[in-house]
Amino acid sequence: MQQKPKKLTRENYLKYYYDIPYEGTTSQGKPLRKLQNITCPYRGIKIISGSALKDFEKCLKKCKNSVDAVELLFKYKKNMLPTEKSLFCIFQEFSHLNPNDNLQSCLQMISANSLMKLKLEEFEVLDEVDRLSRKLSISTALKLRAKTTKCRQIIISDSKRDTFKRKLFLNSLDEITPNNNEKEIFNNIKNKALFLPTSESSKNAFIVKYSKRKQEEITRRIFIASTGSIEHITPASSGGLNTIGNFLLTCANGNRYRENMQLTDYIKRFPKIPQYCQLYVNDIIEEIHNGGLKGNETYPYKIKEKLMKESEGRIMISLSSYKYTKEEAALAAEEYDKRFENYKK
Repeated sequence: MQQKPKKLTRENYLKYYYDIPYEGTTSQGKPLRKLQNITCPYRGIKIISGSALKDFEKCLKKCKNSVDAVELLFKYKKNMLPTEKSLFCIFQEFSHLNPNDNLQSCLQMISANSLMKLKLEEFEVLDEVDRLSRKLSISTALKLRAKTTKCRQIIISDSKRDTFKRKLFLNSLDEITPNNNEKEIFNNIKNKALFLPTSESSKNAFIVKYSKRKQEEITRRIFIASTGSIEHITPASSGGLNTIGNFLLTCANGNRYRENMQLTDYIKRFPKIPQYCQLYVNDIIEEIHNGGLKGNETYPYKIKEKLMKESEGRIMISLSSYKYTKEEAALAAEEYDKRFENYKK
């Protein structure tokens, strides 16, 4: 992720926090960014297309109170993820009781209680990390316990100077060098640590974080979570290429929450991913059959192979409904490329 800008405007907020469809820089992902009514392969929701964002921003500027914000978000309720939908329900009830107030006030009213719950969620993950550390050598386990102990001290401290930063803890694990025979165990521990709550995964983390933000940013964040984002199946940090055969169109939160997690570990967190991937491919096939994704008729075959490999066989996509054989798809893509080249001339 790029360095956080000193001042968050609407434009750099979107670029920094989310790879929304028309803000991305990877040209190979453009055909996917244009798609609409596609199922997110990670979370199973219908992705909000990038074309909706301009209208949303125009309406957002007119929002004066909680009622306005709730009315704007209501049309996207069916696209919301569980965390965002639970927050929306809270906002909806708040707006009935406090129509002239704003969403920040709503979060500020419940932030103290949510902070306590958030600390418990963090402890649960740290407890699991400590439990797994028993499989390590004594010297490595002690180094790891020192990290988790420091985190616990920060979490229970009331000092405003020290705040628990998930990313700092994750980075601190890289300071530990496990023995060769315990690298696999240590990687499992690092993957478990990725489940520390974030505003993407925890309602309480969202409330605590966004109680410090204005209503406009809160409303935008709820919306953007379900917008389209280009995801590398094999992460770029692991050598994944910037080619459409390594891309999925996912919702922004599904992309961000995976981070650099191995797909096999992500499936453990969300066991329905194989089912969602099939729904995603079904939507892609329907799009191609309706005349979309011209020149990318081989895409279903490419991601079927890529998902199978990256998931170590856990994701097995059926292309039985696809009208193109692999050879026919390659021929259709080739013919389109020739026509396109002739058109440019």
